[in-house]
Amino acid sequence: MASQLASRKILIVDDNVDSVDLIADLLSMYGHVTAKAYGGAGGIETAIDFQPDVMLVDLGMPEVTGYAVVKKLRQYPQMDDVVMVAYTAWDDATTRKQTSIAGFDEHLAKPADIERLLEVISLTRPKSPVI
Repeated sequence: MASQLASRKILIVDDNVDSVDLIADLLSMYGHVTAKAYGGAGGIETAIDFQPDVMLVDLGMPEVTGYAVVKKLRQYPQMDDVVMVAYTAWDDATTRKQTSIAGFDEHLAKPADIERLLEVISLTRPKSPVI
């Protein structure tokens, strides 16, 4: 398992409750601190309160899409350094281009290989020590 020094604050935003819970549990096993949001509106609120290092955001959520989440959060200066990862089943070239234009930093296709997910997370720098 990862050491405390490698810990990141990670917010998972998806309307699929089981998916959010599974990813959060898995990342916690690797020493990361996680927060969960089961939809886009909750994702925006939680991100502002939790101040994550990394966000995994599904694109195809009802009401508030992943695109809308990122667009809204990129308006807040405190969100500038947050690595926003599109975590979606949509993995075609057009969607990858759209996520980049929308402000996502990375694009991971579901289900992501755990090693690739951890690699993306490891490229980030924690904003503050995780206790």
